[in-house]
Amino acid sequence: MEIIKGGVCAAKGFLAGGIHCGIRKNKTKKDLALIYSEKKAAAAAVYTTNKVKGAPLSVTKSNIANGYAQAVICNSGNANTCNADGIEVAEKMCDLIANELKIEKTDVVVASTGVIGQPLDITPIKNGIGSLVASLGKDNSKDAAEGIMTTDTRLKEIAVSFDINGVECKIGGIAKGSGMIHPNMATMLVFITTDCNITPAMLSKALSSDIKNTFNMVSVDGDTSTNDMVSVLANGMAGNDLIDSEGEAFSQFMKALNTVTVYLCRCIAGDGEGATKLLECEVSGAKDENNAKIIAKSVICSSLVKAAMFGSDANWGRILCAIGYSGAEVDVNKVDVSFKSSKGEIPVCKNGAGIEFSEEIAKEILLEKEIGIVVKLGDGDGKSVAWGCDLTYEYVKINGDYRT
Repeated sequence: MEIIKGGVCAAKGFLAGGIHCGIRKNKTKKDLALIYSEKKAAAAAVYTTNKVKGAPLSVTKSNIANGYAQAVICNSGNANTCNADGIEVAEKMCDLIANELKIEKTDVVVASTGVIGQPLDITPIKNGIGSLVASLGKDNSKDAAEGIMTTDTRLKEIAVSFDINGVECKIGGIAKGSGMIHPNMATMLVFITTDCNITPAMLSKALSSDIKNTFNMVSVDGDTSTNDMVSVLANGMAGNDLIDSEGEAFSQFMKALNTVTVYLCRCIAGDGEGATKLLECEVSGAKDENNAKIIAKSVICSSLVKAAMFGSDANWGRILCAIGYSGAEVDVNKVDVSFKSSKGEIPVCKNGAGIEFSEEIAKEILLEKEIGIVVKLGDGDGKSVAWGCDLTYEYVKINGDYRT
């Protein structure tokens, strides 16, 4: 497996584009993105667990119920959520792009991200459809990635090349996500494309399995969004034998998919609103995987832990506190904790109690941009990883006037 360039355009038969159509006031910001497959593709998606869901999610779920799609259209600047005409607008977006691309309107994945509760005017989208399609290109993954960003500070994309029984396949993805990020999906949009030949059923199985240990293990601020979605299109143009059951080929596809999703998870967590650091909590020795997940999530979600990491304060007691209230089955008298970064690793807790350590060395380790929180439990073989970020003054500033 090899990391390659191209994002969602790396796989055969995929084009992408992005423009500013006028949804966002800032004309330097792209606000409309498009991904197009030259051939109808197998499609799968997962959606937010929030009971309040954006209209585009409902339309997409209906559109790809047959397991196929050919295009993805997404706007930023307005979430199209909690609007009386939300479904109508989302369906109109599908109609507009389908007519321009000469495809079926039910072969469109539609998404929106931005402010909740404000009507989405279809006019700028309608006026920009021609320019959006004209922007399609083989080297334009970055334009699409920019078109889906809201408070993101950096672009998120990746692609990998992998082998299926001697046939080269490619898979790539773009993502947005910075705030309103919490386990069980969040205000993230992730679009993945691959030229691997795989059935809709197996594609859905792969995605549903993967997110349990990737996107569902990311938290920025504890708020589960209304509009998050992860979708995958697989057009089969690589020419490998059809993957229609579990086996070696399916396992190879799963590894490639996971490489893409883990990378995007880290990008999203590290670009949390106002964040200065990526936090990665590694839990091992849990009674089972479920308990490991519960503990990793609890540590990553703790506002006190996040604030301590912002201050580069090795306050390990906050980590034990988060473990203690997590609800996991754990013997707190066996818990070991250490902090690590590119500057090294330092143990701070052994068997649930503090140990002597150098505050100066700990500070040096915690001043880095990527921090590892290592938790060893001694209860079994369960392990898990969760990703998050520090909690900063800037987060409050961003969200204090996000709408106005």
